[in-house]
Amino acid sequence: MSGQSKLQVAYGAVYFRKSNPPEQDWERDYAQAAKDGMNIFRHWFMWGNIEVAPGVYDWEEYDRHMDLAAQYGIRTIIAEMMTFIPQWMYRTHSHLLQVQADGSRVQSGMNASSATGGSAGGSGSSGGALCLDFAEAKDLAGRFLRELVNRYKDHPGMYGYDVWNECNYSANIGYATATQAEFRKWLELKYGSLKKLNKAWNRYTYADWEDVQAPVQIAQFPECMDWLQFKKENFHNHMQWRIDLIRSLDTNNLITAHGIVATLETMASGGSDDWLAASKVESYGMTWVTARKGSEPWKQAQAIDLLRASSREKPFWHAEMQGGPLWLQPQVIGRAKEDGRVATPEDIRLWNMTSLAGGARGILYLRWRSLLDGPLFGAFGLYDTNGLPNPRSEMASSIARWSNAPEQAGLMSGQPIRGDIGIIVVPETQVFNHTIAQAGEGKFYTKCMWGAYRGFFDNHIQADWVHIEHIDEYGTLYLPYPIMLTADQAEQLADWVKGGGTLISEGCPAYFGDRGTVGVVQPNFGLDQVFGTVQHEVEFMPDIAHTLTFDWGGERIGGGLFRQSYKPTTGNVTGTYPDGNTAVVEHTYGEGKTLLIGTFPSEAYYRTQDEGTRRFFRSLLDWAGIRPQVLVDSEHLRVRLQSGDGGNYAWILNPHYEPVSSVIEISDEFAPAALGEVLWGEYSGSMEEGRFEITVPAKDVVILKL
Repeated sequence: MSGQSKLQVAYGAVYFRKSNPPEQDWERDYAQAAKDGMNIFRHWFMWGNIEVAPGVYDWEEYDRHMDLAAQYGIRTIIAEMMTFIPQWMYRTHSHLLQVQADGSRVQSGMNASSATGGSAGGSGSSGGALCLDFAEAKDLAGRFLRELVNRYKDHPGMYGYDVWNECNYSANIGYATATQAEFRKWLELKYGSLKKLNKAWNRYTYADWEDVQAPVQIAQFPECMDWLQFKKENFHNHMQWRIDLIRSLDTNNLITAHGIVATLETMASGGSDDWLAASKVESYGMTWVTARKGSEPWKQAQAIDLLRASSREKPFWHAEMQGGPLWLQPQVIGRAKEDGRVATPEDIRLWNMTSLAGGARGILYLRWRSLLDGPLFGAFGLYDTNGLPNPRSEMASSIARWSNAPEQAGLMSGQPIRGDIGIIVVPETQVFNHTIAQAGEGKFYTKCMWGAYRGFFDNHIQADWVHIEHIDEYGTLYLPYPIMLTADQAEQLADWVKGGGTLISEGCPAYFGDRGTVGVVQPNFGLDQVFGTVQHEVEFMPDIAHTLTFDWGGERIGGGLFRQSYKPTTGNVTGTYPDGNTAVVEHTYGEGKTLLIGTFPSEAYYRTQDEGTRRFFRSLLDWAGIRPQVLVDSEHLRVRLQSGDGGNYAWILNPHYEPVSSVIEISDEFAPAALGEVLWGEYSGSMEEGRFEITVPAKDVVILKL
C-alpha cells in the first residue's frame, strides 16, 4: 500500500448496502461521522446491483459515496464485490452457476445483510453464485472487477479493497463440472498417477480420471479429507485471483479481507482458515458480533487472539463489530437481554477495549445505521435508525477520537507480549474431526480448543494460539484433542521436544495418522518414544464419558470424550484413573519433557468449568516451571500487557457489571520501578516490587504505561 498514509487506528463502519441508508441522509451522515472522529467507511459495491444489463454499469450512487468520502475526509474500503451477481445472469449464464451436492444449481435469493437480490440462496458468505472454475465465469467477473478498479483506484476518497467478505463458503457447493475437473488436476498433482490414487483411496478400479468424482457424503475416508482440503485451497485460489487482478491495475491501495475467526469451528465445512486467508492480504480482520456469540469475556478474547495469531504480525482489524441490538434472530432467542441482545454504551466501550487490548488497530461497526428492510431490520446500528447520534455512538466517538489522538501514538504502536503458553492449532485434526460426525454433534475439536483456552484464561494465564507450523516460536505448548496427526507433524513435534520444548498433550495423540488410518502402535508415528509409554487400553464412548475423571497432583480432574490408559516404558506415572490404570505419564525426551494425559480435560472444562479442572490448568504452568506474567487476585479483572515503540503498557479490563478492586502483580521482566501515566481511566496509586492495587469501573478499562 505504497500510495496511502497509514491510519493510526482505522475507525468507522460499514455504511452503504444498497439501498440503505436512504439517499437523502447520506451527506448528513458523512458530516456526522467526520464530526465524531471516524475516518473510514466500508461499502458493498455489489456486482449484482451495478451491471444492470450486459456491459451496462450504473455507478451513480457509488460515485456519490466516493465524492462524499473525499469531501469529508473519510477513507473508503470497497467490499463484497462479486458474491452477488446480476439477476439477468441467472437466466443467461445458468451453466456457470455453482452446483450443490444434490446436483441442483444455486438459485437467486434475497440477502438478509443488504436486503437486495442476486446472492446464492440468500447467503452473502457462500463463496458466490458463480463458479469461477469456469473460464467464461472468470472472464465475466474479471471484466466487472477491471471496470470497478479502473474507475476508483485514483479517487481521493479511495483507501482499499476487501476482497472476500467473511472468508468462508457454503458446505453444500463446489460440485460444478469445472470444479470437478480442477479436483482431478489437484489429485493428479498430489498422487502422480491414477494407480496411486486407487491405492490411496481404496477404490482400486478407477480406469480413467473421468471416473473420479468428488464425494457427496462426507465420512471418515481419505477421499473426503482430500475433497475438503482441495475445496478450501480452491476457494482461496479464487481469492488470490482477485488479488492478482486488482494488483495488476492498482499498486497503491490496501488489499484486505476479513473472516469469521472460525478456524477452530468450520474450517472443514466452510473453509474458514484464518492463517491461509491472512497470508494473502496486507491486513486482515474479523467479524465478531457478541449478540451472535455470547458475552462471556473469554469468547471475544480468544477470537481476537486467534486473529492476532493468524495475522502473523500484519495489521488486523475488528472489521465488523456490533453497535446496536439484534432482534428475532435464532442466535439470540432464549438468551438474557444483557447477553449482547441490547447493546449499551458500556458494552460498546468494553467491546472496543477488548479488541484494542488484543492488538486490533481497526474498529469498524457492521452497521453505521441499521437496515430498514428485511429480517435484519434494526440490527447492529451504532446510530439511531434515523441516523441521529445516541449514547452508544457518543461512546464510540470518544474512543475514535482518543485512539487516533497523537498522544496515543506510542500506545497504538504496541502489540500484546507473547503468552505464557501456546495452544497448538492443527488444521488436519479439525478436518478429520468433521468426518467423524457419526458421534452425535461431533464438535469435539472446537470444544477442546475453547476449553483449553478458557482453562488458562480463567486462571489469568495468557495462552496464544499457535499453528503447528510455528511451534518453534514457543518453549511450552499445550496440545488439545490431538487424535489425528500426519507423520510429518508427529516428527515435527518429536524434534521440537528433543530440542528442548515442553509439550503437554491430551489423549490419543496421532491415534489416526495420514489418510485417517489407525496406527498399530499407540501413540503412533514414534510418539511412544517421545512420551515414554505405550497404550494399555482405549475407549471411544463420548456419549457416556461425562463422568470421566483422573487424579493428578492430589486433585480430581475432569476428563471427557475418550479414555486412553498407558503402560509406561521409560516414562513415569504421575496420574491415575479411579480404577488404578495409568492416566498421566511424565517423560524426558532429549533436551525437553512431556506430559501425556489420557483423556481430555479441555472438553471437561468447556462443559463444566469445575474448580478442580480449573486448578489443573493453573498447575500446568507450575509443572512446566513457568511463572505467569501477571497475577490477579480478582476473578473478574483481565490484564493484557503490550509492548511497543512507546514502551510497555498494562490494559486492565473489567467485564463485570460492578466496579472491581484487585491486587495485581506484574513479573519482573515487565514491572517498572514506578507506574507511568494513565492513558485511559483514573488511577493514582503506586507500585511496590511489581505489585499494586487498583479499582476498575464496571465494563471499563484502566490503561497504564509501565
